[in-house]
Amino acid sequence: MRWLDHREAVPGPLRGAIVALGNFDGFHKGHQAVAGEAIRWAQEEGRPSIIATFDPHPVRFFKPDVPPFRLTTLEQRQELYIAAGASAMLVFHFDGALAGTPAEDFIRDILIDRFGAHGVVTGGDFTFGKGAAGNVDMLRTLGGELGLQSRVVTAVEDGSEVVSSSRIRQALKDGDPQLAAQLLTRPFAVRGIVEHGDKRGRTIGYPTANLSLENYQRPKYGIYAVTGKILSTGEVLKGAANVGIRPQFEPPKELLEPYFFDFSGDLYGQEVEVAFHHFLRAEAKFDGLDELIAQMDKDCAEAKRLLAAL
Repeated sequence: MRWLDHREAVPGPLRGAIVALGNFDGFHKGHQAVAGEAIRWAQEEGRPSIIATFDPHPVRFFKPDVPPFRLTTLEQRQELYIAAGASAMLVFHFDGALAGTPAEDFIRDILIDRFGAHGVVTGGDFTFGKGAAGNVDMLRTLGGELGLQSRVVTAVEDGSEVVSSSRIRQALKDGDPQLAAQLLTRPFAVRGIVEHGDKRGRTIGYPTANLSLENYQRPKYGIYAVTGKILSTGEVLKGAANVGIRPQFEPPKELLEPYFFDFSGDLYGQEVEVAFHHFLRAEAKFDGLDELIAQMDKDCAEAKRLLAAL
C-alpha cells in the first residue's frame, strides 16, 4: 500500500481517487463505515480509493500538553486500511501551515489540484480548514461547483449510543477492554519495541517483556489477560500483563509488562503488539514478594481460563 504525504502531489495512477476524509485514529465501526463507502464507490467506478488520517492529531497540535490519547500508530492504521481494501493511505501532516489553510483553499488547492480527487466521503461532523470553517455543506456546494463530488455517511450507533473514539477511550480508562473491542471490532492493542528492564520479573519466575506506552491512550492501570504478536514472525502468544507504575517496586516507572505463558525465547529488541482482552484487577502493593507471587499465580490462572477460547 502506498503511504502518501499531503504536501506532495498524488502519483498519477492514484489521481481521480475517492478519498475517505477524517482522522480515523481508532478506525472503529464509524470510521469503517465512512471508509467502506469510499471503497465501494471507487470500486463501482473503477477508481482507486484513499483513506486519510492526520498526524499529529489536530488536538495534539492545538493542545500539546494533553495526556496521550492515540488509539493506533500510523503503522497500525496503514495495516487496517490495507485490510479494508484501500489503495493508499494519505497522511495529513498537521502543522501551522495546514491549520492556517482556509477551507476554500483546502478544497481547491489540496483536494482538487494537488490530489486530483474525484470524490470525498466524510462523516456528518467532519470539519476542516482554518478555524474549522469548512464542513460537509461546503464540500457539497463549493466542491460540487468545482467538480468534486461528495457523500456523507451517518453516524454508526452501538447500544443506542454513537460509536466514537472518545467513547472507546473512556471504556479503556474504565477498565472495559471488551467494550472497546466491540466498538473497534478488534481488541485495543499497544505496539512497541521490547526494552531491557531491571529484570525483577526473572527473579520471581515471571519474566516480562517491557514496552513503553508512548503516545497511546492509557488503559486503566491494572492486570489484564492479553495476547501478544511478535511482528517479525507472526507468532501469537497468550499471557497476563501489568500496565501501570509497578507500586511494588521503586522508583515508580510506567510500563506495559506482559508475561507470556509457555514462552522462553529472547524478545529484546523485537517489535511486539499486545492486545487487551480482559481486565482482571487493579494494581496493588503487597506486603512482600511471596504475597505478590501468589497473586500473580492466581492472575495467570484466570487469564489462561479467559483466553482458552481464543
